[in-house]
Amino acid sequence: MSEIVTIRSDRLIAEINPLGAELHALREADGTDLQWNGDPKVWNGRAPILFPVIGVVNEGVIRVDGRAYPMAKHGFARRRRFEIAAQTETHVAFRLEDDAETRKAYPFAFRLEIAFGIAYGALAIDATLSNPGDVPLPASFGYHPALLWPLPDTGLRGDHRILFDEAEPDPIRRIDHDGLLTPTLHPTPVEGRTLRLRDDLFADDALIFLTHRSRGLLYGVEGERNLRIDFPGMDELGIWTKPGAGYVCIEPWAGVADPESFAGDIRSKPGIVEVPPGGTHSFAMRIAVDA
Repeated sequence: MSEIVTIRSDRLIAEINPLGAELHALREADGTDLQWNGDPKVWNGRAPILFPVIGVVNEGVIRVDGRAYPMAKHGFARRRRFEIAAQTETHVAFRLEDDAETRKAYPFAFRLEIAFGIAYGALAIDATLSNPGDVPLPASFGYHPALLWPLPDTGLRGDHRILFDEAEPDPIRRIDHDGLLTPTLHPTPVEGRTLRLRDDLFADDALIFLTHRSRGLLYGVEGERNLRIDFPGMDELGIWTKPGAGYVCIEPWAGVADPESFAGDIRSKPGIVEVPPGGTHSFAMRIAVDA
């Protein structure tokens, strides 16, 4: 394991692993854990960074200008070591750049910088994708934090809910057994603004919101500890757990898994962001302990 980096305020502590620039632990200053511990018997993830794709690509490849390139589920960033670009007691920034290995799967020049900063009771995560190349850079990017369910000292598992900032009446999507996006629209399980969490919601894997009106939400038990999660500029959202597991992942995305039978160029993949030569694109989320 790469050496874990710790940042802190008087209310919150975050540990980040340079392997994947992954949030390794998030806890309150008194030691109360808020994040899943990555138990490999259940799921060994904690908060992987998803880049340059989200989810599964059809036949395990992306296609660029008529050529197929092998691409793992959720991309390769979560398996690469990021360099530390800057560090203070409350802030750390990581950087990943293309190299000969990444170009075997993704034939583009890129620089991905991910900054973590703590202020009071909030952790801000800001990712910036830069295109140093001379052709447009197509990519998806996503966050995948696994938060404890139930939260400690906060009611029973069945008491937890997600409260969106806005009503969410639009249908949701699902993935098939191969991880590809199905075309079927499913009625939203959100009642007005409230998604009441229960394990059977995830019997068919993640809830996928391709259209969502909110750019923030509360997770927890009404009247008790809540986490405030904001995701400005992220157009897709996944919510997932393994039924019965001790976490729920609230995942702001810019992109989505390949639709069933998709065989187009990566540039035509749904949800793709294209960064122009010399340009940048930012992806942000924030997790705060709601007083």
